[in-house]
Amino acid sequence: MKLDTTISAVITGGASGLGAATARRLAAAGVRVALFDVNAEQGAALAVELGGVFCAVDVTLDDAVDAAFAKARAAHGQERILVDAAGIVAAAKTASRNKDSGEIRHFPLAEFEQVIAINLVGTFRCCAKSAAGMLDAEPLADNERGVIINTASVAAQDGQIGQAAYAASKGGIASMTLPIARDLMNDGIRVNTIMPGIFNTPMMQGMPDKVQQALAASVPFPKRLGDPQEYAALVETFISNGYLNGESVRLDGAIRLPPR
Repeated sequence: MKLDTTISAVITGGASGLGAATARRLAAAGVRVALFDVNAEQGAALAVELGGVFCAVDVTLDDAVDAAFAKARAAHGQERILVDAAGIVAAAKTASRNKDSGEIRHFPLAEFEQVIAINLVGTFRCCAKSAAGMLDAEPLADNERGVIINTASVAAQDGQIGQAAYAASKGGIASMTLPIARDLMNDGIRVNTIMPGIFNTPMMQGMPDKVQQALAASVPFPKRLGDPQEYAALVETFISNGYLNGESVRLDGAIRLPPR
C-alpha cells in the first residue's frame, strides 16, 4: 500500500511510546492519523501537532471503541491502516511465599484479567471493528483493502518470572495473527504482528538509569535499547510490502530474555 494523503490510519495507544512514533512517521508520509488512547491530554496535543484527530477511548469498552471509530471515520473516512499499540504490563508470580512473613499469595486474578482484557481482547476488538469497516472500502492495487498491524512482545516467546499474564496476552496476539489473516484473505486485508524487545518508551524511562543501562547491555547487538522510530519503520515496511501477511516478527537486537 502506498502512503499518501488518500490513506487514513488509526493507532491505538497513539498518545505515547511506540504508538506516538508510528503516528509521527505515518503523518510525515501524508497519512491522516487518528489516535486512540486513554491519555486525553497527551493524545489531544499530539493530534494537534500532527493535524490528526484524537479519540479518548478505553479499548475494553465496546461502545467507546465504536464511538472512537465513528469519530475517526467522520474526520478522515474509512481507515486503511490499523496499528494496535495499546497495552499495559503487570508482574507477579503465579504463587509465592514471602521470605520474611511466610505468607503465601498468588497472582491477583483481577489484574490478570485486566491485562488480558486490554492487551489481547482489546486488540482483537479493534481488529474486528476496523476490518468490518474495511470490507466496504474500494480495493486498491492487488485488490488490497487494508492493513492491520498488532503489537505483541518477545515475552510471547520468552516470558520471564512474573510475566504469566503479560506473556499470555502477547502470546495470544501472536497466535491469532495467522488465523485473522486467513479470515480476511479473501477481502484483501493483510494482518501482521510486531514483537518488540526492550524499547526506550516512557515506561522504560521511568526506571532507574542503572536498570536501563543493564537492560541495554543485555541486548546482543546493537547494545542499546530499541528506538521507537525503529518500530515505526517496521510498521511502514509492513504497510508498503504487500507480500508480508500472517507474520509475527521479532524486533529485538537478537535478545532472548532470561528467566529473570
